[in-house]
Amino acid sequence: MEDRQKQITEEQARTRLAALCARAEHCTGEMREKMWRWGIAEDAQQRIVDYLVANKYVDDERFCRMFVRDKITYNRWGRRKVEQALMVKRISSDIYKPILDEVAAEDFTAVLRPLLESKRRTLKAATDYELNMKLIKFALSRGFDMETIRKCLTDVDEFTED
Repeated sequence: MEDRQKQITEEQARTRLAALCARAEHCTGEMREKMWRWGIAEDAQQRIVDYLVANKYVDDERFCRMFVRDKITYNRWGRRKVEQALMVKRISSDIYKPILDEVAAEDFTAVLRPLLESKRRTLKAATDYELNMKLIKFALSRGFDMETIRKCLTDVDEFTED
């Protein structure tokens, strides 16, 4: 197999990353990952990241706000799964914790309730206990906490009994 890529210069990397960030929201962790794959030296990586931040191509807080909103609204993830995804992207907990704290518990409940109602119709279980365990496992895999899951299961149970 040939070399991974021709070595690119610091200037080329800065130009490519600025163009990439102009098209879509990205975080510094993604930029560092790309530069690492391109074989850019550590000191050059820092200069490029500083340039991108100073010129507002990259803003981790802005990225985090968009990411949190999108993952909850469109992917229907719970808090824990969003946190894990942000950790993978190397976003500092100092940035993402306050942003996640701004999301009301009712917002997570509003996302989970229809998911559980829909999932309940597709599951087969011998007992209510088995059904609830399957629903809990499903909700946990989506990143929701037990308190939110219990509240939604209670609401769904009351809804189905009527």
